[in-house]
Amino acid sequence: MDFPSIKWTINLLVCCLFVGVGCNSVDKKIYVHLNYTVPCVRLLNASHQIGCQSSMSGDVGVLHVLESEENLDWVLNTGPNPPYTVILESHLFTRSIMMKLKNGARRVSGVAVVALKANPAGPFSPHTTCPNENTGVYTEKYDPAMAHCNVTMWNPEGNGLSYEEFDFPIFSLKDDNDTQVIRQCYFDHNRFNGSGPQYPLCAMQLYSHMSAVTDTATCMRRNDINFSISPEMVCDPLGDYNVWAATKPLNNTAKGHKMGESVVIAAARLDSRSFFFEIAPGADSGASGFITLLAAAHALRNATQNAQPNRTILYTFFQGETFDYIGSSRMVYDMDNKHFAVDLDNVHSVLEIGQVGLRADSKLWLHSDPVSRRNSSVNEEVRKLIDNLQSSATGLDFTVQEPNASQPLPPSSFQRFLRARPIPGVVIEDHQSSFSNRFYESMYDNAEYLKVTYPPNMTPEEQLEFVTDTAKALTEVATMVARALYKQAGGAEEQLPNINADPQIVTQMLYGFLVRSNNSWFQQLIPSDFISHLKDSPTNFYIGVHQQSSEPTLLVQHLLANLTGSTMNITQENCQNQREDENDKESKHLYSYMWVQGAAPTNSTKREGYCVRSTVRLSKALSPAFDPLRDFTSKDYSTWTESRWKTIKGRIFLVASHELEMLTLGVGFGVLLTSLLLTYFVSSKADILFSSGREPTNATY
Repeated sequence: MDFPSIKWTINLLVCCLFVGVGCNSVDKKIYVHLNYTVPCVRLLNASHQIGCQSSMSGDVGVLHVLESEENLDWVLNTGPNPPYTVILESHLFTRSIMMKLKNGARRVSGVAVVALKANPAGPFSPHTTCPNENTGVYTEKYDPAMAHCNVTMWNPEGNGLSYEEFDFPIFSLKDDNDTQVIRQCYFDHNRFNGSGPQYPLCAMQLYSHMSAVTDTATCMRRNDINFSISPEMVCDPLGDYNVWAATKPLNNTAKGHKMGESVVIAAARLDSRSFFFEIAPGADSGASGFITLLAAAHALRNATQNAQPNRTILYTFFQGETFDYIGSSRMVYDMDNKHFAVDLDNVHSVLEIGQVGLRADSKLWLHSDPVSRRNSSVNEEVRKLIDNLQSSATGLDFTVQEPNASQPLPPSSFQRFLRARPIPGVVIEDHQSSFSNRFYESMYDNAEYLKVTYPPNMTPEEQLEFVTDTAKALTEVATMVARALYKQAGGAEEQLPNINADPQIVTQMLYGFLVRSNNSWFQQLIPSDFISHLKDSPTNFYIGVHQQSSEPTLLVQHLLANLTGSTMNITQENCQNQREDENDKESKHLYSYMWVQGAAPTNSTKREGYCVRSTVRLSKALSPAFDPLRDFTSKDYSTWTESRWKTIKGRIFLVASHELEMLTLGVGFGVLLTSLLLTYFVSSKADILFSSGREPTNATY
């Protein structure tokens, strides 16, 4: 390449660089991009779709900060500059207001809800009044009188917002600098001052276009259409993994019935949800129950190793229970079809820990199924389990009681076992009839609501170790559960005084799940490659889609292994290869091995890893409707899917009046036409304009 070519190439690259920088600079001058935006997304099932979405190019609307419900008329009728993007303070995020906005969707392009740092004074539950109404045990066939929550309306505060469909995007915004910028932009440009707002106006653009439409059968059919080498998926089934462990090793390779084996299932759910994607704190609805069960499993470790009871206790943590019992229905299906380590014939009884964090008057309630108890043998075993629970609560700071004998079970995983066969069981709850939880399945069911609070000026490490009153209360519940399970499994009475839950373990779990998962204790108990899953924020208990394990699943898996397993003196290579030495080919069928990174010694940054051997396993929490049945219109199993999307973002900017936009467009066309005419004129007269005088042919030098 000659020197002039190199010169032109360098000039071209420099020009491109300056154009790129210029474009980026222009973008920053026009738009203010919003951080920490969390959308409402689209979900689908066998019959319909719910949730929210924007158009492909994002929905734009003039900002309007709603100050009261009466102020809605400006948005829906009288405002001169529709469509509007409505900014709601959290106390105005009600069904009444949202349904009015939905019905006036032609004048509404989006909603942004400012999530305040403190919980509201009144109740708020965007879930339905009868959770999992159509997939529990109480159907017209089982007992018509108890179907559809006819006896007890479990969630009377439920407004059903999470199950509505909105044709515009709805985002949650943190109450931080972004919201201050939005408010200032509104007050500077959009606030009504008697003569109406003057241009330019502050506008917001929200992007949350969803790929899936109609229902699960439609989107799954579109997934199967392959017109290219890399087909584009439009939705994914909701799913994850259940976590389970047994007090003695069960051969996980040999599936199906185990001769002479009898198991007592101790169950809790792992998941929760709210109206907004990735905001699912689930403090009482989920965390209180599974933290109690984890603490009970830890309390039973020594007793079950020193004096193994006659029956095996099977700890199970179900994922996806919010969405029509995904995890429990899958485990029951696998047991029924010999795809699990035990089958339903091996199940002796079930004890489920539900919402236990908000007990009123120092009472917990023992719920059972009145229909199956009409069978005398089932009733006898349920009676024994209740007696074990009541005697195990003796000396503790609460009492346990039974509700009315005719009252059905609350929404619970145990219902899926009863759909398969009449199994004795009890569900422990903090409510006698309707939920005590005023924020069921909402973003306010958080640490503050469960009263997990700390004295001021504490460091994160001090908060991790501080034993809260809630931790003390759940520790007592865990002690009762552990002792009752040991009795139910036929354990020796002399071991009972030694079975006590550890409040330090409970308070660390409460802090880790509800306040900050990225803490020193959690870091010790997981492998180094999972450290990226830990966050400086509460855990999100939304189940997600089935391709990968969620943060709660990974954390509970490793916590359960550390709390129930034992440390092995073997190499990291053998541990990760699921063996105790190079010749060991049997242990992997009975145990799982995990290499965790351990703690860092004082004055050192290098952690001392170790191997944990336990009976902890993962099993699919994917609805049988997807695998293996592929029945996307199933009425027996969950059919929930989540739509895919490409872009989730929000930004604000100033928009000019329509007249100014048209004037600018007209001037642009005028400049374009003028330049075309000028170019044509110059081109046609080029021989005259750019000609040089010819030299005479006889010129000499």
